This record gives sequence, C-alpha cells and structure tokens, in this order.
Amino acid sequence: MEQLLRLLTLQDANTRTVLIGASLLGIASAVIGAFAVLRRRALVGDAVAHAALPGICLAYFVVGDRNFAAFMLGALIMGMVAAAFIALVKSVTRIKEDAAIGMAIGGFFGLGIVLSRIIQNQPAGNRAGLDSFIFGKAASMVGDDAILIAIISTIVVCTVAVLYKEFKILCFDRDFSASQGWPTLLLDLALMALVCLCTVAGLPAVGVVLMVSLLVIPPVAARFWTNRLGPMVLLSAAFGGAAGLLGTALSATVPAPVSGLTRGWPTGPLITLVAAAIFVVSLLVAPRRGLIADLVRRVRLRKRIAGQNFLRSVYELLEAKGDLAATWSIDDLDRFRSGRKAGTPEQVRLAIRSGTVRRAGERYTMTSSGWAQAAEIVRTHRLWEMFLISRADVAADQVDRDADRIEHVLAPETVAMLELELIASGRAPKGVPASPHREPNGNPARKAGS
Repeated sequence: MEQLLRLLTLQDANTRTVLIGASLLGIASAVIGAFAVLRRRALVGDAVAHAALPGICLAYFVVGDRNFAAFMLGALIMGMVAAAFIALVKSVTRIKEDAAIGMAIGGFFGLGIVLSRIIQNQPAGNRAGLDSFIFGKAASMVGDDAILIAIISTIVVCTVAVLYKEFKILCFDRDFSASQGWPTLLLDLALMALVCLCTVAGLPAVGVVLMVSLLVIPPVAARFWTNRLGPMVLLSAAFGGAAGLLGTALSATVPAPVSGLTRGWPTGPLITLVAAAIFVVSLLVAPRRGLIADLVRRVRLRKRIAGQNFLRSVYELLEAKGDLAATWSIDDLDRFRSGRKAGTPEQVRLAIRSGTVRRAGERYTMTSSGWAQAAEIVRTHRLWEMFLISRADVAADQVDRDADRIEHVLAPETVAMLELELIASGRAPKGVPASPHREPNGNPARKAGS
C-alpha cells in the first residue's frame, strides 16, 4: 500500500522519471506505428531494433566508454542502414519484402551479438551495459534519458501532425499520391526515419527484442475499434501511453516473484504484457470488429435467416394450396418441404411471439404483419431467382438453392436495382411474381426435355 501511495503521489523521483519516459515513448511509438502498420512496414521497426545492437557496439568502439548519446547515434545510423538495406534488396532483386526483413533481422542481430561478445571479453567491457539494450532496463532510466525521449516524442508527433494528410494518402494509395506529384519516396523515407527514431529511443526501456511491440500492438488494438485513420491514431496513442504507464506502475508496485529478492518485475516486459492485454480486450469486446460482437452478429443472422425461411415456407405452402387465407399446421409445412422440418415448433413459437403468426384452434394462421413480411421476403427471393436465371444462366431447378444463399443479405438498394433491371427487360410484374422454378401445384419445375 505504501508503494502504491508513493506511486500515485509521484513522490519517488526515479519512478516519476520512468513513468513519464515510458508513457511518452508509448505514445510516440504508437502514433508512428499506426502509419507503419497501415503502410505494411510494421516489421521494419523490428529490423531497425535488431540492427541497433551492432550500431551501439560500434559506437562503443569509437568512444571507448559507455556514452548514451553516442550509443543512440550509432543505433540510429545502423537502423537507417538496415532500413535502406531492406529497400535496396526489395527494389533491385526479386526477393519479397518479408524475406528481406528476415535477412536484416538475422544478419544485423548476429553481427551485434558477435561484437557485444568481443566487448564483454575486454577488461572494461562490463561497463558498457549492452545487456540492458538487448532486454531493456527502464528502471535505470535517468532524467537525461527521459528528456531525450520527450524530445524525440515531440519531434515524431509534430512531424505526423504536419504531414498527416501526406502520410494518409501514402498509406492508402501510394500510386495516387505519386500521380499528384507528391514525393512518395521522400515521404516513405520520412516515415521510416520516424520509426527509427522511436525504435532507438525505446531501446533503453524495452530493449531490442520487445521494441516492436510498442510499434505494432497499440495500432493493431486500435484498429478493432474504428475504421477511420484519425480516431485510430488517437486510440493508438492512448493505448501506447496506457501500456507505458500501467506497465511501469505494475513494475513499481507488484511484489517480487520470489520472497527475499530485492528486484521486482522487469518494466519492459510488463509494458509489453499490458499492451498485449489491451489487444486481447480489443479483440474480444470491440463493438464492430471484436470476436464477441462478430459472434452475436452471426447468431442474429442465423436466427433472422431461419425466421425468413419459415415465413417463406408458409407463404409458398398456402400459395400452392391456392388459398392464402387458409390455416396450416407444422406437419403441412414439413410435408411441403419434403421432410426438411421447415416449420419446427421453436420457429412457430418465435413467430407467435413476434406477432407474425397466431393460433387458430389446433392450427395456425398468419397475421397481417406476418403476411406483409412474408410477401416481401418471397418477392426478394423470386426477383433474385429471376435475375440469376436471366443474367447468370442458372438452371431453373438449381436457382432456389443458389438464391437462398444470398437473398438474406441483399440490401434494399440492391433489391431496388434488381427490380429496375427486370422491369426494363419486361420480367418483373407488380406484386409478388410467380415462382420461376415451380409448377402451379407447388412442385419444382422439371428441366426441359425431362
């Protein structure tokens, strides 16, 4: 409780520094990551992160000691080299971009491991602290590190704000932006440069291995909640900032996994786990794209299709009898549909509850509302059948099954277009047209010559 109170009141200077730095890093990485994900450049950040390790090692060889600014400069230069390598391999060879990214990740990271081992074998090599750049060590962040992250975050967010329209067109239609005379190559390079900046800034916090999570996970989570770029960028920033804030807070307050240890949970992995948790929640409960919403839509669609098929079966049964006002029973429907159980007791109960069917002694009859809905369903079904027969050359004895697959999801505008098309060809009478594949007795029409 005391740790939580100190966290909420920001009494601990080190925790305050890490909170601010991690939150700003999460916001900036998520903002530029949204464009990188839409541009299909998400894994370029992973390649840049892995290429930063040899850049840090080479910077150590140059300065001869641990120097944060020199390390960041070396990481940035080598990250840009990795991005240029990917672009070069993709443009001058037939190798796909994902393969080029894999080559960059493996090659540069392997070089970094070799160079780091050489440094660690030196007498003063342990002072370089290269392990913190591989796995991240946000708890050791100092004020200068947070200031550097704040400066980079400001540059990234301001650049995105200025070039928002250009990045938007670049992500969704690069050919159109090129046709308008925009420098698409320079814009692409600017986007990659911002990714490199965020990646390099995040190395001390989450390390080479986990940095890509801050670039990818928040935008992907935000994509479940919206179809518009502006809200997606804002949500990405909120999710990235929340991941940095909550991950740092958990690291500072959750007890150590083993009693007696002074070191608690690592901050970088917890930031990544919080971002992953946000993604899982978005995946499940997002109102438009979430799995639960999709399951609900599927169940509702299945119920709607079953109800529409039931009303169509009743209409066609009474149409075959020649008396639309006649009563009917469940057995009548089952026999009419050749034992396919079109009129189950459950469907009848649902129809009575919805007001489309009412009891008539031991039998049933349709209400006026039910007749109106059934007539509209049958009309849509038969218009689509007539269109398939006349335009798609579907056989009359096969059209019922083909029409049943699509008629339930036809929009009213599509039905109106079908009607106009058939009226123009003289095939769509007013009201409910006769079935194009049934004989007057209600049996399916036979093929010609059979």
